[in-house]
Amino acid sequence: MADATTPDATTSSATTRSAAVPDEAAMAEVVAFTSELIRIDTTNRGGGDCRERPAAEYVAERLADAGIEPVLLERTPGRTNVVARIEGTDPSADALLVHGHLDVVPAEPADWTVHPFSGEVRDGVVWGRGAIDMKNMDAMVLSVVRAWARTGVRPRRDIVLAYTADEEASAEDGAGFLADRHPGLFEGCTEGISESGAFTFHAGPGMALYPIAAGERGTGWVKLTAHGKAGHGSKVNRANAVSRLAAAVARIGDHPWPVRLTPTVRAALAELAALHGIDTDVHAPDFDPDGLLGKLGPAAALVEPTVRNSANPTVLEAGYKVNVIPGRATAFIDGRMVPGGEEEFRTTLDQLTGPDVEWEFHHREVALQAPVDSPTFAKLRAAVEHFDPAGHAVPYCMSGGTDAKQFSRLGITGYGFSPLKLPPGFDYQALFHGVDERVPVEALHFGVRVLDHYLKSA
Repeated sequence: MADATTPDATTSSATTRSAAVPDEAAMAEVVAFTSELIRIDTTNRGGGDCRERPAAEYVAERLADAGIEPVLLERTPGRTNVVARIEGTDPSADALLVHGHLDVVPAEPADWTVHPFSGEVRDGVVWGRGAIDMKNMDAMVLSVVRAWARTGVRPRRDIVLAYTADEEASAEDGAGFLADRHPGLFEGCTEGISESGAFTFHAGPGMALYPIAAGERGTGWVKLTAHGKAGHGSKVNRANAVSRLAAAVARIGDHPWPVRLTPTVRAALAELAALHGIDTDVHAPDFDPDGLLGKLGPAAALVEPTVRNSANPTVLEAGYKVNVIPGRATAFIDGRMVPGGEEEFRTTLDQLTGPDVEWEFHHREVALQAPVDSPTFAKLRAAVEHFDPAGHAVPYCMSGGTDAKQFSRLGITGYGFSPLKLPPGFDYQALFHGVDERVPVEALHFGVRVLDHYLKSA
């Protein structure tokens, strides 16, 4: 395999033969790969405290075994990314990026039923941190391309694989580094697929939805700083930095953000209304999104976080002794901005913080939109519904963000598509960054079939 100094990736040596459904080896490998990747602890606590290299080497070795030449790239020692290209049969076709991150958020073993880094396979379920976010997708893609190598399958268009570091923090050592420093590896890529889409969402009896992400709210992590007069805790202090900060945080937390509908969210609302038999015009001047959401039952959860901007206080830092009033206090806010909503976000923060509290972006990334009337979206929808004809693939916008933000700098349009068929009662969204994260084996098998079908036809 090539390492960080290698200038570019090489192509697969597979020859074209008839496409086949993934073999039994692929179905066994996806379970093994998911479990084994989970056992490699790639906890990202932020601030550079992570080491993805062991997982990157694991992936690279298995790509190389299949005749796919990987490139390993690092901005910071140990923060390793893997990129490889599989050559398609049509040199004139645009390339497709398929990307997944190798890092995971922290997990406290005492809170879990099984150890979060055990990768235990029990009762048809793979347990551990990363089973959903997103070592499952990493494993599914790996098993698909290895099956292609065994059977001689080549896709129509070039497929660029990227396994990234640092997605769970700033992406500075991951997708941001790749986009800024190694854009040539993504030459020809116009679209990409990655996490958080095409999972089963049970919206009621007999209604299985598969939301495919065609947008992301922008990231606006904000630092607030209040300055005041330091002094003794027993004295009256009208310039108390903690009080000033607390008042601003309370105003921000209580603020009712207005509705701002994007094309992706309107499309989602229109399709969900139709599936629920609700007659409404989402483009009408008097359309009431909140009123419609109140009629959608469980499906409202797919859309409700993305109809407006948001700002949630998450961290407070002030003081060092109970009888000392500090002269400075800080807080952090997790802000998210709908596409086109950044100016409103800035103006509102100016108003809510007031004259005694300063604010600045601690981390900021753009909001994204992808067309839902595109041939790509139609193929994504068709691939899911081919393997679950009773299911309904629908567009939606992610409330958070992914590495698609960084790859958008290269002109790559991103979709969230990591297919899983999940049983009723399996709360996929609650397991993101949650306790007892796990994925059913059958869901992994479904994902391999859908990804194989889509990637060969893309």
